[in-house]
Amino acid sequence: MRKTTTWAILLLNFLLLLLLLLRVSSEEPELGSARVVFQTNYGDIEFGFYPSVAPKTVDHMFKLVRLGCFNTNHFFRVDKGFVAQVADVIGGREAPLNDEQREEAEKTVVGEFSDVKHVRGILSMGRYADPNSASSSFSMLLGDAPHLDGEYAIFGKVTKGDETLRKLEQLPTRTEGIFVMPTERITILSTYFYDTKMEACDLERSILKRRLSASLVEVEKQRMKCFP
Repeated sequence: MRKTTTWAILLLNFLLLLLLLLRVSSEEPELGSARVVFQTNYGDIEFGFYPSVAPKTVDHMFKLVRLGCFNTNHFFRVDKGFVAQVADVIGGREAPLNDEQREEAEKTVVGEFSDVKHVRGILSMGRYADPNSASSSFSMLLGDAPHLDGEYAIFGKVTKGDETLRKLEQLPTRTEGIFVMPTERITILSTYFYDTKMEACDLERSILKRRLSASLVEVEKQRMKCFP
């Protein structure tokens, strides 16, 4: 009887450990504090990065953003329920690249493949057959695509702007080979970035409030002095 109880406890502990491991493996990786906003002619799309999943890819892509490389670029592919893909900046921009932008845009990054799943909102690098050929083209997933798992480097996810992606999915398209492409240009008009950790303005608001209060007191003093 005692031996049976011991085995039951061991089995229960094993099942609990297994459930814990499954839960941990299914948890979403932590987003970094940086946010990037693409302002398109159909609305804004904001996304963040997974530095712990693909550090080299994140460093490269964030540098491209900081240099303004995605400005005037476009989404060359919109396949409803699958992907909205941003063009490589070297061939996709309307504005010419300066030397610094081109130097970074011509770099490729090693394929940082992970066990993160390709689901709607995920950012995934485009590449050629060479697993280390990713440069600046990437996809925003518009649905689940398990056949891409482990084959393409995931480096972030969309944090705001799913309504913009849904607008893009409704646009007319044409098919060229394996690509479903919009019939009109979806332009990334401009981009900017910010840090969520630096956006807490409580101190600044407090200082401004004190300054405004002091100003109101001074104005009242002058009013009482000059207009009794």
